[in-house]
Parts: sequence; C-alpha cells; structure tokens
Amino acid sequence: MADWLQVARIEDLPPGTIVRVEGDDGPIAVANLNGEFYAVANICTHQAAELHEGELEADGELICPAHGAQFDIRTGEAMTPPAFENLATYSLRTDDGVVYVHSQAAE
Repeated sequence: MADWLQVARIEDLPPGTIVRVEGDDGPIAVANLNGEFYAVANICTHQAAELHEGELEADGELICPAHGAQFDIRTGEAMTPPAFENLATYSLRTDDGVVYVHSQAAE
C-alpha cells in the first residue's frame, strides 16, 4: 500500500547527504542537493550497485560507485554510459522539520 515514509529530520540530512530508504518498489536514495531534497530509485540501471553509496556532486550529478555512471538527482536522467536507462523518481514532502518520501515511484 502506497504511503509516506519518514526519512529523517531536515537537520540530520545536510547538503551533499544521500540516505537509503526502503520503499514499496525497492530501495530509494534520498538526497539533499544544496538544501533541496530529491529521491530516485537507489539501484543503478546499469548494474545492481546501491547509489546512496556513490557521490553527489554540487551540480546534481549522482555518481554510481560501481562504474561511474552519472544520473541527474533531480530528474533521474541517465547522463553518461554505462547507464542508458533513467531512474524512477519519488515525491517528497516536509512536515514539522521532517522529510518524507512517497513509497511508490511518481508517474
């Protein structure tokens, strides 16, 4: 059943932070990019590497730790090989200083 999942308090997710949350569709990577929160599927579309273990660049590029594929954290777009398939994105909201992510991918 689709629901909102509590991620963390805003102050516990400083800019540049990526955390993993388990959603209905599988693991979700929630990132703080310069004070804005974004969420994408946590598994690289090239190979089954967990993206929350990668690097988040200041320009929004999420770099896979396995083979260096780059994704746009804002849109899920695959930007460089070896990944060609985009990541699913997830809706986020904040309430009383807490970040929540929707448990199912956005349509």
